[in-house]
Amino acid sequence: MFKSSSWKHLRITFSYYLMPVFWFALALAPNIDAERIVWVWVVLHLFLYPSSNGYNSYFDKDEGSIGGLKHPPRVTGGLYYLSLVFFLLALGTALMVNFAFCTMAGVYGLVSMAYSHPSIRLKKYPYLSWLTAGAFQGYFTFAMTYAGLSDFGWEVFLRPGVYIPGLLTTSLLLGSYPLTQVYQHEEDSRRGDITLSLRLGIKGTFAFSAAWFLFSGLAFVWYFMGKNQDWAFWTFLAAMLPVVFYFFIWFLLVRKNSGKYINYTMTMWMNRISATALNLFFVYYFFKNTQVLQLMNY
Repeated sequence: MFKSSSWKHLRITFSYYLMPVFWFALALAPNIDAERIVWVWVVLHLFLYPSSNGYNSYFDKDEGSIGGLKHPPRVTGGLYYLSLVFFLLALGTALMVNFAFCTMAGVYGLVSMAYSHPSIRLKKYPYLSWLTAGAFQGYFTFAMTYAGLSDFGWEVFLRPGVYIPGLLTTSLLLGSYPLTQVYQHEEDSRRGDITLSLRLGIKGTFAFSAAWFLFSGLAFVWYFMGKNQDWAFWTFLAAMLPVVFYFFIWFLLVRKNSGKYINYTMTMWMNRISATALNLFFVYYFFKNTQVLQLMNY
């Protein structure tokens, strides 16, 4: 029914790069239930994120590389309907968790549609799109995941135990988001999308992201130290070392020859290293913070 090109644009495997938020929320959720963990993960990573990817791809109609696809196939009309099918699957599955979680998934999906739909197209506004992506892929997704995992409602957004770590995830995304746009300046400019990276320029993007990464690192250190979790503080710093090292080397290469090193491959390696480091850290943090391993031994 749907062409293989449409399925490719869903970029389901790209959900891996957004998974650290799920693990962080799971590590802090007060109610751990295996069935809820599975359903919340499925809603986000198999349905909601792919739906957003496909919907954005349909309206962007990129000819160059995009996140997760070095050579994206030509967009067809079927992609639009496939993305909506996945959105409905996300809502239907989310309803099995609870109604509040379903409505949160709906809000996330609508905002992601507004990001690329031509009648609104938040993507063409540099600072608004930056803040929207950071807030919804960070804080909003963290709170939504927390609510789904623990069977809570919209009130979780006002809990200090939710909005503080939620804002920490947003700070990380505010630093990484402009870097994901750095190799797409030509196509974004041709389409009329003045992204934040395009506004800042190549070197400005690296400087901007570096400042946010530094702020985020200090914020996470403050958070872990405030919880008297010295082990988390040191493990977090160790996990971030490969990310900082790659970022620094990449920036040095870009300063020498931006035309050669500003490309899809270098950007995706930055995404892979940072996502892997954060996923590993938050998985470790989940087991350590919840003491699940100790409970399983009893």
